[in-house]
Amino acid sequence: MPARVEHLVEVFGRLMAIKSECSSEIFSECGLADLTVTQVAYLKAIDEHHDVTFSRLAEITSNSKPTVTEMIDRFVRMECAYRQRCPDDGRVTYIRLTEKGRMIANAEQNALHRMIERIMQNLDEDEVDLLLRVLRKVG
Repeated sequence: MPARVEHLVEVFGRLMAIKSECSSEIFSECGLADLTVTQVAYLKAIDEHHDVTFSRLAEITSNSKPTVTEMIDRFVRMECAYRQRCPDDGRVTYIRLTEKGRMIANAEQNALHRMIERIMQNLDEDEVDLLLRVLRKVG
């Protein structure tokens, strides 16, 4: 592998590691450092689909309703979610995220912001402008 390609792999690998560190920091701040990818995916699905019910979340995640109920029970114990009865139909229960649950659901985006803050702390204004010009060329 040519040296330039190897160097790019190394640099981008480090950037991805920084983003991963930022995500881990967010999970730790929530007191939930051992979350699984599946749990995060559930929280993201709840966050993205407003007024989501247990049945609807089972459809979205391609799981059974008992599996969804078990996961939501776990989230309630973790203080990431809660149940809310529909004011118009008491038979319907919505799954809502707490602030902690929303923070985890948006951890990827928040980690990206933290990573960018780190980059900007280490670059001067001209270097940030140069980085933006270079990245616009590839994206």
